[in-house]
Amino acid sequence: MVEQTVSTSLLKTFSPLDGLKKENLHALVKKTAIRELPSGRFLFKQGDMENRTIYLIKGELELSRDGTVLSILKGGSPETRNPVSPGLPRKASARTLTNVSYISIDSDLLDVMLTWDQTGTYEVGDLRDGGEVTENDDWMTTLLQTTAFHKIPPANIQAIFMRMQQVNYKAGDVVIRQGEEGDFFYVITKGKCVVTRETPLNKEGIKLAELKVADTFGEEALISDAKRNATVTMAVDGSVMRLAKDDFKTLLNEPMLQWVDKDEANKIIMQGGAWLDVRLPSEYQNFHQPGAINIPLYFIRMKLSSLDKSRRYVVVCDTGRRSSAGAYILCDRGFDACVLKGGISISGQSADKPR
Repeated sequence: MVEQTVSTSLLKTFSPLDGLKKENLHALVKKTAIRELPSGRFLFKQGDMENRTIYLIKGELELSRDGTVLSILKGGSPETRNPVSPGLPRKASARTLTNVSYISIDSDLLDVMLTWDQTGTYEVGDLRDGGEVTENDDWMTTLLQTTAFHKIPPANIQAIFMRMQQVNYKAGDVVIRQGEEGDFFYVITKGKCVVTRETPLNKEGIKLAELKVADTFGEEALISDAKRNATVTMAVDGSVMRLAKDDFKTLLNEPMLQWVDKDEANKIIMQGGAWLDVRLPSEYQNFHQPGAINIPLYFIRMKLSSLDKSRRYVVVCDTGRRSSAGAYILCDRGFDACVLKGGISISGQSADKPR
């Protein structure tokens, strides 16, 4: 399978990639390539569960279900601005009718980036506007792509970044010392750190690791209420963002939002509730729940006055990440909101799609 490099201008021709901020587009370019597949091959088959978002660039694809041809997609057409047969398991098979070019993106990575863009618009903007984190904003994007950070409830992302404090260090400064009580969780935003551990045979400390921008440390002592098990020292002049122990524990252990499955969601709608779709307009136009209200996540604070506090809302997106953040904002402001478990791509919800 041949692969070629991809450009940000190409990514911006697809939805919802065109809604990503510049730094996230650049990060996505590094993790994406143009792939080619010859005629007569399957790009994926009905029922497949590989969690990838696929866009057709050139060539023709035949979509079929149970042996019946549903449609033929042509690269560059308006239909191919959107992902090919989104949702899992795949509801159709995609077979190449000609040689095709396409891109395939990890769906979780894309969803994290979309969530970050839209939850971070105000809160992290405050950090940047303060002039403290302007030299290297990539740490935020990189951090949100790490497996460890995915464990933090998405609805808490904005609160975490708002409560973080920046601290500057000189080369040789000790950030945390082995044996001390844990008080903060740290993220490196500039420079490098060295991790060492003292042993009975080596009082100078054995070098365990070198940490770079977006690496985190200090959480183990906070979670376990134990002493620091290593010393972290700045290798060069740099900066960290730190989150206090109480905030760290509260934001990690804060009860999750109310999640509902499709049957519970439909019951809420039947009883007078409403679907609230927080995806981008282009995603909403591609397919959505019948009668759903569309308020993109980045817009939701500005549109709160248009919502009815006496009504219950089922907040939806593709996977649940963005909708959990949206529901958090609503609940924090006195609305009755819940989140559709798994999102509309996974839950099997029927949706309206323009024809």
